[in-house]
Amino acid sequence: MANTWFITGANRGLGLEFVRQLTARGETVIAACRDPESAGELKKISPRTLALTVTDEASCAACARLLHGTAIDVLVNNAGVSSTTNTLAAVTLESMLDAFGVNSVGPLLVTKALLPNLRAGKLKRIVTISSQLGSIANNSGGSTYAYRASKAAVNQINRSLSHELKPEGFTCIAMHPGWVKTDMGGPNAPLTPPQSVASMLGAIDKFTAADSGRFVNNDGTDLPW
Repeated sequence: MANTWFITGANRGLGLEFVRQLTARGETVIAACRDPESAGELKKISPRTLALTVTDEASCAACARLLHGTAIDVLVNNAGVSSTTNTLAAVTLESMLDAFGVNSVGPLLVTKALLPNLRAGKLKRIVTISSQLGSIANNSGGSTYAYRASKAAVNQINRSLSHELKPEGFTCIAMHPGWVKTDMGGPNAPLTPPQSVASMLGAIDKFTAADSGRFVNNDGTDLPW
């Protein structure tokens, strides 16, 4: 029986590839992005596309109203932004708040808005796309302040969600997709979006409530905090 997946940031990169692969294997996909009307590739393949700005509480609430009564089995919090200020000299309040808004707070707002739908789902899985750059233990290069810090923050948010939702049988995972050839990852990355998403789906399909709270690589192996 097909499961229902909700994908944020579904208009390009990894989000679009999630939609492609899930649709191809017969899953029910609800794809969300800021401007569905301009998402030509997404409209070709997605059976249902919704407008969603993850940093806007009113947008999240509107999306939830449209989905009232719809069970969601897996939420993939994929929407994210890179860091445009890499050095201390370049850091600004605006750049930090922008990264934290989309990468950290956004997944929390979407999860909160869609919690009734997720409670009605069979699998109760919440996967947030993080990054190994959010690992404090692995930070040997510094820089990229906004991106690193916002991903470390979303890892902490995921861990908190895992504890709060544990009594209801939820599985909450923070997942590094690998270094991928996307607009964010750049042309020198070793992985293509199809390779990254195929690996992530292989791991997501196997997660159980016992895995909740973990920070993992795209293949499901643990990453250091």
